[in-house]
Amino acid sequence: MPRDTLTKGQIVRAAVEVLDAEGVNGMNMRRLGAQLGSAATAMYYHVESKDKLVVLAADHVFGEIELPDLATIGWQEAAATLARGAYAMITRHFWLIPAMSTHLIYGPGKARYDEHCLAVYEAAGFSDQDADQAAATVLMFVIGAAQGEAAESAWRAQLRRAGADEEEQLRDTIAHISEIAQQFPRLRARAMPSADATTAQPAEATFEFGLHALLDGLQARLAAGSIRPR
Repeated sequence: MPRDTLTKGQIVRAAVEVLDAEGVNGMNMRRLGAQLGSAATAMYYHVESKDKLVVLAADHVFGEIELPDLATIGWQEAAATLARGAYAMITRHFWLIPAMSTHLIYGPGKARYDEHCLAVYEAAGFSDQDADQAAATVLMFVIGAAQGEAAESAWRAQLRRAGADEEEQLRDTIAHISEIAQQFPRLRARAMPSADATTAQPAEATFEFGLHALLDGLQARLAAGSIRPR
């Protein structure tokens, strides 16, 4: 595809696809050019560097998060909806967490999300400063909760780039983890097969537990007056 027929939007969307498959380490202008059927040099006509492109791609995926209507639901439900949307987005795009550790991610997509988060907490009665703190705390929880799934996806992408057998490596890793767990009684008990194995909580259930605990705690602090009213 000639450079004059490419748009920055096309390049950013293709970058997201490459990042989803390869991760940050596997993404470069040559790989991106192959994705678009264009020369790598054509990328630089629109985006000056890989780092700039990673920032643009990261900001783009923040735009995937659906924003709740504050006129129709309460603040906790709205906050939970935003948190779930961010969690789902991060687990879809595992590369976002490592990208956020090395790049300053900001743009209209991230700003749109931040603005709506602040509106939620201000509607609840938080002061401007406490709304900032509440929004940051919930986002930190979301990123931490998504870390495990994102790390596994990143690990799998690394194995694919190396041409390794994913399933064989996964079995070996699980066996190694289980061997270590045998040294610790609580971990050993949880690693043992049991009748309760079918009731093990999925990652989403753990996420929901933590999210509701966090939002309930913010509500309790607000009700107790330990958070400054607006």
